[in-house]
Amino acid sequence: MALDMLGELEAFATVARKRSFVAAARTLGRSPSALTRAVQALEESVGVKLFNRSSNAVSLTEAGERLLPHAYKMLDLQREADEDLAGISGQAYGWVRFSAPEFLGHGVLPRLIAQYAERYPDVNVDGIFTDETIDPAKSKLDFSIRGGYPQSSDLIGFPLWSYSRYLYASPGYLERRGVPDSIEALEAHSLILHTAPRILKEWNFRSETQAISFRADPKFRFNSGSAAFQAALAGLGIARLADWLAEPEVEAGRLLRVCPEYRLTSSSGESPQMHAVYPAGNLPLRVKSLLEMIRGFGENLDRKHAVTLQGG
Repeated sequence: MALDMLGELEAFATVARKRSFVAAARTLGRSPSALTRAVQALEESVGVKLFNRSSNAVSLTEAGERLLPHAYKMLDLQREADEDLAGISGQAYGWVRFSAPEFLGHGVLPRLIAQYAERYPDVNVDGIFTDETIDPAKSKLDFSIRGGYPQSSDLIGFPLWSYSRYLYASPGYLERRGVPDSIEALEAHSLILHTAPRILKEWNFRSETQAISFRADPKFRFNSGSAAFQAALAGLGIARLADWLAEPEVEAGRLLRVCPEYRLTSSSGESPQMHAVYPAGNLPLRVKSLLEMIRGFGENLDRKHAVTLQGG
């Protein structure tokens, strides 16, 4: 198949996935007019119209719906060939497409991707930052990063780093409202709840000597982890936060631990974990190298917090 046809198929498949010529152009690093020409050339080649276009929407025609799975298969074959060649040459190139929680887009991953781009200049990166759960197989992503507790599925898990959750509030909030001296005392406080990807009705606390289940009745609910974090910093109330995110603010004096002897776990007592999931199959070099870099960041966090939490 001609290389021009593969480029046209990639343009078609990306517009179909993004439902927008502008968003697809941004993903592929091309102009919207170039993508429009590529799709038009494909339509002329196959002899049918592939998209219904209006001023504010793009949708597939029946012919487009039929062509799309074949386009994905052909592009997958191209990627497999590229990955085989990359394995021989030791070079990484192509696109890495992933999703990750929103708060990882505020500094952490952009800094890592900057380092990654220096090491692998022929790789392009397409990141989706959202707290919603995205299935990488259905969304044609290389992987999705998730926090919390890994769930069994057809996806393959790639552990990144483990962490603990505690309650945190600003010094100003605790000065105004008082410091709760027990889990039960939380009922009198303004609680901040992160609601994505799902609403947790129970907070499970564990200390060295006891386990307590507490039904959280929030004053504030946010579907953004970043918003919940910023709300705690702003003094709105008490939030359940990851230690790797909150402890630097504790060191800076902007947050304090609440009920510090208790950590929050799953109902079975497990600690949460940052992890990636991806469809079955071998990870190409460009994907595995980025995941290994992110895992290395997590290992450095673990060592730092091990010292911090021991008072070193």
